[in-house]
Amino acid sequence: MPVSSIAQNGAAVKLEMQNIGGSYEGKLNPQGSEMSGTWRQGGGALPLILRRTDKLPTVSRPQEPKKPYPYIEEEVRYENKQGGAKLAGTLTLPPGTGPFPTVLLITGSGQQDRDEALMGHRPFLVLADYLTRKGIAVLRVDDRGVGGSTGEVMTATTEDFAGDVLAGVEFLKSRGNPIDVHKIGLIGHSEGGTIAPMVALRSHDVAFIVMMAGTGVPGDQILMAQVEGLSKAAGVPPATIAKNLDMERQALEIIKQESDTKVRETKLRELSAQAAAAASPWFRFFVMYDPAPALQKVTCPVLALNGELDLQVPPSLNLPAIEKALKAGGNRDYAIVKLPKLNHLFQTSQTGSVTEYSQIEETIAPVALETMSGWILRHTTTNTATRP
Repeated sequence: MPVSSIAQNGAAVKLEMQNIGGSYEGKLNPQGSEMSGTWRQGGGALPLILRRTDKLPTVSRPQEPKKPYPYIEEEVRYENKQGGAKLAGTLTLPPGTGPFPTVLLITGSGQQDRDEALMGHRPFLVLADYLTRKGIAVLRVDDRGVGGSTGEVMTATTEDFAGDVLAGVEFLKSRGNPIDVHKIGLIGHSEGGTIAPMVALRSHDVAFIVMMAGTGVPGDQILMAQVEGLSKAAGVPPATIAKNLDMERQALEIIKQESDTKVRETKLRELSAQAAAAASPWFRFFVMYDPAPALQKVTCPVLALNGELDLQVPPSLNLPAIEKALKAGGNRDYAIVKLPKLNHLFQTSQTGSVTEYSQIEETIAPVALETMSGWILRHTTTNTATRP
């Protein structure tokens, strides 16, 4: 991924990656072989140590599938003409003649590739493989600006990404057999779980949605909960947490009140080194967007999953809000599931801390895979996946 700017002052190094709203500040050791610092992106901050190496470390990811696969794998391309984006992805089809129920996978926040690769894991590759082996066709797609996909990123918001997903639904409809055009669903993770209901409102061809750690409350509430939960898990002193929460409140107020991007960035720079990322149109949309009204209008079946130890989209905050909105809208076909001991990535976890993500060998817990596939198959082998 390209670095848009880099500056060095002695041992201090700062770099920015504007296309993903990320920045890194670190210090080089005397030998110049290691740089220790903090990575910031999308409202979050993580410690990051970079080391020179002649050989990449090997990691164990036992769930990743190995070729040859017992199904068809096809490279596909299509266009979101209205949004000016060209999308590239992989369509996997079960063996046989079909028609097959089909899902389109929607990645979380930040620019992700079609496998949603992060922390040494490829969750969407594992998920697509599992579902395809169960008889469900799967389309997974590179986000704008990643892999084979193109499109404006800097000014894009969640609504724009929803347009990309809608283009994916239209593409699947155009394929016909072996795609069952009456049983096309969406599985969204994190921000993708927030996008899925938005798309379901814009297309009556969405037969069902699965929200993996999708949000049920506005983004400002999510961010405050993240700061508190992640800080506690990292052992940050209570006084420091209180100070950080106060700073977060001030930043969120600026974001909500100031509509001009440049002015917003100037004001935020006084509070945080991450001003450019926090001032972006995407971040402001995320902070102010309330998913409840969209959820209230969703009439197709909904499965909302959350890990018990999710510190990024806490289940106690979001699952009740999702259920309340669905119930208020009169949706009678939904399931709200909190999975014990799972984190934001749906890995079996000890604390839910972000630092565990890369250390855990498991990519997605079997119980999460089984819950999703079972629910989808029950809804696509009957007529319950069609809209009233």
